[in-house]
Amino acid sequence: MCGCLSYLLKKGALCRQVTPEAVILFERPQGGERAVLVHLEFPDEMQREGLEEFRELVGASGAVSVTVIKGSRRTPDPKYFIGSGKAEQIRSLIEADGQIDVVLFNHALSPAQERNLERLFKCRVLDRTSLILDIFAQRARSHEGKLQVELAQLRHMSTRLVRGWTHLERQKGGIGLRGPGETQLETDRRLLGERIKHLSRRLEKVDHQREQGRRSRRRAEVATVSLVGYTNAGKSTLFNRLTRAEVYVADQLFATLDPTLRRLELQDNSSVVLADTVGFIRHLPHDLVAAFRSTLQESRDAQLLLHIIDASDAERHEKASQVNLVLKEIDAEQVPQIEVYNKIDLLDNATSRIERDESGRVRRVWLSAVSGEGLELLCTAIAERLASEQVKIELRIPPAEGRLRALLYEWGAVVEEKIENSGTWLLVIRMDAKHRDFLQRQDGFENVEVIANTPELFAPVIKVGKNQHLLH
Repeated sequence: MCGCLSYLLKKGALCRQVTPEAVILFERPQGGERAVLVHLEFPDEMQREGLEEFRELVGASGAVSVTVIKGSRRTPDPKYFIGSGKAEQIRSLIEADGQIDVVLFNHALSPAQERNLERLFKCRVLDRTSLILDIFAQRARSHEGKLQVELAQLRHMSTRLVRGWTHLERQKGGIGLRGPGETQLETDRRLLGERIKHLSRRLEKVDHQREQGRRSRRRAEVATVSLVGYTNAGKSTLFNRLTRAEVYVADQLFATLDPTLRRLELQDNSSVVLADTVGFIRHLPHDLVAAFRSTLQESRDAQLLLHIIDASDAERHEKASQVNLVLKEIDAEQVPQIEVYNKIDLLDNATSRIERDESGRVRRVWLSAVSGEGLELLCTAIAERLASEQVKIELRIPPAEGRLRALLYEWGAVVEEKIENSGTWLLVIRMDAKHRDFLQRQDGFENVEVIANTPELFAPVIKVGKNQHLLH
């Protein structure tokens, strides 16, 4: 079994202990794998998963569903997750069929449960997290995307390595072979750790390049508007409609992974950078969120989020809540947000419109990315909301607080600067409320004199016109 991990990394095979003496490598076919799907219902809301969404994930992965095993439990079984009875039922089904390649669970399995099930079924077992990672691995096209997916896969694999390869804990024995040495498991742990560190360093460089791009946009006073939403809500279709880009679009989960940025001209002769990001899903794997942090940072650092929601989806409110949970995980929950209800062409008697809250601020836009109805309203809403979030501030910063001046230049917030004879800087800055609040929390800001703070220069016109409604 020497070099088992390197084989694993090259071939993408899954390795599990079957008996204390033997190990079976389950090779991953190129596609069309016959799969048994397993779905359980739990009373705990945090453990529930959608069956239809699971079917879509399986289809997106390229697997062919042979049958779905359903059941219900109050809590997962510690050994098999599904209980010994259901496990035996699936084992008998696999033996009778003779051509089952993989068993897919619509839930997260522990490494021990995965190992026990593979030992019983004598075929590969993948949980929901592994399935999503596999889909991401198929869809990644850019250099950055491939690095991020590989990092997420290796981090997930490392937990399986520690608990799953107990047969590798033994050191070599016998005459002339006793003594200190590195077990195969320790070797594989070290190789895995080194690869993770290498990928992390490469992604740091990519993140640095992205940050330089964000600084350049801030210096040029170009706002970034990021599209976020549940997967298959129509983000890429809307992105293509607005920017005339040619981002790949398909009616499937995670059709696009790699972020795309394009300039969008607004009706007031201003322009913004529109960013199309990866779609979210219920219980998005934490390893994936961590690996895609640099990509998702486009959403965290944006001046405005367009939260794309499928208006025709009966579970749209629940899915919108899941998106907001991921935004909170990446520290983007404070970014101003407009809810964009897409696909009104699939609803009866639905028309494009803008909805406002009680203060007159744009809250929602209803439109159809396919037909183009409501796109002008969206552009109007973007321009108005960005204007309402900007403030112009004049500051007097003493020489001792040069760090704050450097921070403002790093953000690209400085519009004008003058220096007094005393060395004090007089700065005119423009920023959104999020950066303003962050600046006020910095050490030394109490020594900064605020000469003027004029949000009214950029206040929107609170006017309810045609196709615009107040929310109650």
